[in-house]
Amino acid sequence: MNSILYHRFLAGVSAPLLTISLCASEIVAPEAEVTEIASGYSFTEGGARDSEGNVYFSDIPNNRVHLWDAQSNTVSLFLEDSQGANGCWIDEEGNLIVAQGRGRQISKINADGKREVLVDNYMGKKFNSPNDLWIDENGGIYFSDPRYGQNREDMELDGEQVYYLSPDGNTLTQVTDDLVRPNGLIGSLDGKILYIADHGGGKTFAYDVGENGSLTNKRLFAPEGSDGVTIDEKGNIYLTTDAVKVYRPDGSFLQEIKVPKRPSNVCFGGKNGKTLFITARQSVYSLAMQVHGPTPN
Repeated sequence: MNSILYHRFLAGVSAPLLTISLCASEIVAPEAEVTEIASGYSFTEGGARDSEGNVYFSDIPNNRVHLWDAQSNTVSLFLEDSQGANGCWIDEEGNLIVAQGRGRQISKINADGKREVLVDNYMGKKFNSPNDLWIDENGGIYFSDPRYGQNREDMELDGEQVYYLSPDGNTLTQVTDDLVRPNGLIGSLDGKILYIADHGGGKTFAYDVGENGSLTNKRLFAPEGSDGVTIDEKGNIYLTTDAVKVYRPDGSFLQEIKVPKRPSNVCFGGKNGKTLFITARQSVYSLAMQVHGPTPN
């Protein structure tokens, strides 16, 4: 048996270890420790790795985006007044592309904090609350647009679906029409499949990616929904529910990774890309892995 060890650091003093027994893992590094690297937030989300291995993550209620530095292993404030930044991704130029739920838009933010709204409506109607996104190899952006909570009176769109913004930013297409409340999404390593977690429907689906970002051949991938999702070098898909649930590319269940707090999102980061970062309520955790994530732009 291998173990994943949860290790919490508080004010420089380490708390007792909590050992979570697991079978020998194909993906987690031997005797790895789930380590709390940052805490004191309200609700962490996002998770995006840049080319240096640094990881951006958002704190939605506090309206901020933070940056974990891969060299110093420290966290700093990157952006205030984030317009409810949620899911994030890094484009090929190193800009942070953000789903802004409060601002009801998708925006680009450069290293200096300069902001540019990329899209904020579909056919003249404001988005619900953009939640998560993924950028394909051509620079097109897929993003989910659910609405959580009781405040639904100002919703202008009829449903909660997924959209695709063309690489040139000129064409926006609705690419799903029968989801309940989509949330996390990620593309396969070759870009031919898009995985969408229908959090509201309690299922995760796979789609074939066609021309101009279109989606066809919807099929069940996993019998549970998810908040954020990610993928590793083997094509395994990581879902976030009451734990991090990992599924092989064929949809078979691979492993569960328990986290002290309910996870909201995951991404790979660190200098070698072999660290899994898990946002979970008031904290962010890391876990050493045997596999790395997709190569950043």
